[in-house]
Amino acid sequence: MDVIEFLVIIVQSLIQLPRKVGDELDEATRERMQQRAEQLRREKTRLLQELEQSAFAWGDLLFAALQQWQLWAVVGVLVLLFGLCWWLRKSSPQPARSGEETTSDSTTEDEEEESEGDDSDDESEGDDSDDDRRLFRIFAKRIQWSVKSLAYTSWAVEVLVGDLLAVLQERLATSFFPVLQTAIGVGSAFEGWSAHGRDAVYRLLVPLKPPQGHAFHLELVTAPWMPANNSRIRVELECTCTREQLLENTWCFLHHPKEELRRNPAASLLGSLCTGSYLDVQKTARWFQNLVRSAWEEMPQYHCYSMDLLPSNRSCMLQLTNASGRHLLIEMVFGVQQGNSDIFLSSQTTEPSFTSSTMWAESCAVAEAKFFRHMARQNRHEALYLKCLQLFAGILAGTVFSMSILKTVAMHLLNTIPPESWSRREFLVRLQDILWYLRGCLEEKRLNHFFFGNENMPEDIILPPAFQTAEPLNLFQHLVQDPAAHAQAMRDFDKLQDRLTRLLFYGQ
Repeated sequence: MDVIEFLVIIVQSLIQLPRKVGDELDEATRERMQQRAEQLRREKTRLLQELEQSAFAWGDLLFAALQQWQLWAVVGVLVLLFGLCWWLRKSSPQPARSGEETTSDSTTEDEEEESEGDDSDDESEGDDSDDDRRLFRIFAKRIQWSVKSLAYTSWAVEVLVGDLLAVLQERLATSFFPVLQTAIGVGSAFEGWSAHGRDAVYRLLVPLKPPQGHAFHLELVTAPWMPANNSRIRVELECTCTREQLLENTWCFLHHPKEELRRNPAASLLGSLCTGSYLDVQKTARWFQNLVRSAWEEMPQYHCYSMDLLPSNRSCMLQLTNASGRHLLIEMVFGVQQGNSDIFLSSQTTEPSFTSSTMWAESCAVAEAKFFRHMARQNRHEALYLKCLQLFAGILAGTVFSMSILKTVAMHLLNTIPPESWSRREFLVRLQDILWYLRGCLEEKRLNHFFFGNENMPEDIILPPAFQTAEPLNLFQHLVQDPAAHAQAMRDFDKLQDRLTRLLFYGQ
């Protein structure tokens, strides 16, 4: 509008310019012309200023609009880029993360494993390897089991039991009861796997040594195809007359009058923990339980856990409960070592036919624990065999197979297959090896005991001479003698195979 008004004024000024009348203009006319010219200049200046300001305003509006356009253009480009990235990621799936069990070591090993091999390898082989690793990760999530958690709890249990035994050893220092040795962690929880997850029972074997003036003699009774399950420990007195002369308040049990020994029956091992001349399992268990009950208040962990003694005739079973109500189960079994070997006569037995309290079972639990520790040193980055044992532990219910059988199969394979082949890239292959080995043993009706007559044994495992020279013991001998049992075992194997397939591929 201002521009139009400016143009109108200019036109008006041109129309209204005074005509030339010569040099003889009167004074009044000249003055009016000067005033009119001055007025036009002022109006022109005002209009020009308003026009410039109007131009600047239009420029600002145009620049602001341009900025808004650039903003929306950038937003649009970002949306397009985000959509493109999402589409590329969806069309090119990446291997799934391995969950809580993935560590920096295993990640490094995965990268090393993926970089290994010849470039000329078949692509299908690489695809199969990737599928094995994915399946391994999926399985590791499904079992909801943490090796680190088991390892930490095992260490804490060993510390607690060590403190407990230290208190008991101090109490028994001047007595003639069995001498308690350092406890040894045995069983699945200390081997690194557990069929019960967080509800695992942490089992330890407490070796017993004879006290002063006593000796243990092991009377082994071995069946033709099984370890000694009905052996006994005979307690004999030894002469300590020379020692009696050197030490005060001691006496020789062998030559001391029986009448005086009867006055102090608690001081004699024969009179307190034996039935006849043989060490009694049940009396030993009750004696140890009473010691633990009376010594618990002296423990450093007394204020952290409440302790309950669970019923047990052949061991000491503790249930510890912390402030949050979480339970921890600890079982202490007793054992007497065979010489300097890793084989013990143990109070623990799985045979329901055990009725005599003087019967002790030959146990390879310590040797098995040492074998799995040996394997752990060979497989430092990942222990695939533990995952396999954990898997089978969850699908054996309702079959004739025990975890002892599956563990024997796994130990035979661990002793023959190189450690580097127990990696996640060969997860399915190792599971297949376990099944095929078990089926072969069922067809032949023969599964050799791992420690009897096995010439391929790690050097750090010490076996008695009788184990080293013995013929291999057949754990499937009963299948030879019972065709119906063999037929049932074959049917249960098919059931086991079906369960494994459903667990791996359908999660049930």
